[in-house]
Amino acid sequence: MVLTNDVYLPNDEELTVPEVNLSGPALRAGAFHLGKACEAENNEFMLCRQELDDPRACLAEGKAVTNCALEFFRKVKKSCAQEFTQYANCLDKSSGDLRFEYCRKTQGVYDKCVLDNLHIERPDYGYFTRAKVHATDRPAPPKQEKTVYPDAIPKLPEDYPRPEAKYGSRFHWLN
Repeated sequence: MVLTNDVYLPNDEELTVPEVNLSGPALRAGAFHLGKACEAENNEFMLCRQELDDPRACLAEGKAVTNCALEFFRKVKKSCAQEFTQYANCLDKSSGDLRFEYCRKTQGVYDKCVLDNLHIERPDYGYFTRAKVHATDRPAPPKQEKTVYPDAIPKLPEDYPRPEAKYGSRFHWLN
């Protein structure tokens, strides 16, 4: 990609955000409730990325998603730390590919704790695959008109003389 002086690139301060510093099993353990808790922020970010097709324009929405995830895990740590840790450890140690099927009992304990303390119910199977309408305050980007190119060569007039081919038809099998 070629860049010129007209291209705006964000500086380090704009790009620096606190990271969600958790392991893979911990993120997998909290994924369903995190997805439900931060659904609005995530949908806003994905809508921005889809519509504008420019990651620089969606930095604020990306920061909102990260802040929501950090806030969610802070709440989980404050109210359900032991249940969450047991569930994440079970996912980590019971299989090599972090399968849920071996940890249903600890998952049930964690789900109940999150429901009781954070009032977030675990979404049902297929919740995140359903189509949903997302309302946003951000204005829609302007529609780009399709470029219509004129024909490169003008057509021959209808009364232009068309002599027979000198050496026969190109489509000899049609004769």
